[in-house]
Amino acid sequence: MNIFPAIDLYGGKAVRLYKGDYSQMTVYSENPLEVAEKFEETGAKFLHLVDLEGAKVGKPGNLDTIKKITENTTLFTEVGGGIRNMEIAKSYIDCGVDRIILGTAAVTDEAFLKEAIETFGDKVAVGVDIKDGFVAIKGWTEKSRESAEDFLKKMETFGVSTVICTDISRDGAMQGSNNELYKTLSENYNIDIIASGGVSTIKDIKILRDMKLYGAIIGKAYYIGAIDLAEALEVAR
Repeated sequence: MNIFPAIDLYGGKAVRLYKGDYSQMTVYSENPLEVAEKFEETGAKFLHLVDLEGAKVGKPGNLDTIKKITENTTLFTEVGGGIRNMEIAKSYIDCGVDRIILGTAAVTDEAFLKEAIETFGDKVAVGVDIKDGFVAIKGWTEKSRESAEDFLKKMETFGVSTVICTDISRDGAMQGSNNELYKTLSENYNIDIIASGGVSTIKDIKILRDMKLYGAIIGKAYYIGAIDLAEALEVAR
């Protein structure tokens, strides 16, 4: 299983939200590049980036910061947050991002999703953010009418190869990952699943590894010292 340490970006800083609430934001670093370099020095190969401004307003807010990271590390970098048209998608690919994550747009604009997959292939992943069994959109501020299960079936038929699945109720809450959810997804869909939200102990990493998930994202647990990244990388292997 691959470990994706996460950097959530807002105003060029590394931050975390509590359960997706923009009014409950903690700044962890003024220099996200330094954070990414530390991940790389520890042995990480992958990096999960979220442009929180992009997720909220639908246009990139941290492109310069992301470009610094892609130019100064060798990490496989995936980015999500506000990628809602081909111009924005291309701007991320052009600045060295390895994979873009479509969230809101994958729900609201199927034509764009299909065009992105046709153009960029497996450089496109889809973020499935689940709130009460339904897919949430617009930086988690709205709940769509699409159930998570129906949406994932559709993504499979569209040829999506990777899905980042977040249980919003667990995100940043340090309550453990929703293992039943990830077990169900890994058994029912032929898609690489990256678990996100609530991964807060080494035990969570072991459970997700044993499910043979493709990856797991570590966010708040790293920043508050609940998970040692070097240990997590070793356990995941």
